[in-house]
Amino acid sequence: MKFELNGKKIDINVAADEPLLEVLRRCNCYSVRSGCDTSNCGICTVWVDDRPILSCSYPAARAEGKKVTTIEGVPAEAHEVMELLANEGADQCGYCSPGFIMSVIAMKRDLTNPTEQEINEYLAGNLCRCTGYMSQARVLEKLWS
Repeated sequence: MKFELNGKKIDINVAADEPLLEVLRRCNCYSVRSGCDTSNCGICTVWVDDRPILSCSYPAARAEGKKVTTIEGVPAEAHEVMELLANEGADQCGYCSPGFIMSVIAMKRDLTNPTEQEINEYLAGNLCRCTGYMSQARVLEKLWS
């Protein structure tokens, strides 16, 4: 399979049933984490052609010829969001942070002055068992203020 990963061309063998998450980890993108393996938690969120997808259930073969982006591919934007998360205490264990950050950056690129309902819909699949979401909500407010 050939695809672009964070701006670099990749040529790698993949199994027919291999999820993109596993391929990305074999490509040393360890920020892509596994949480549920059922598309329910958002921890494995990456972008395929600039759209957020859940890499645990996305067949790697579907990424053939596409552009895949992980948090390593957007360091400046990721740093900005991570800094806000840390300042608000929304990064407690940090396990879900890469997937959440990828969703937040995609949302910021996609929506202008989103309503609370739009934010909730966009981030509905991102679970965090540590923060209780209020600190994450404060981060989102700061991103659009």
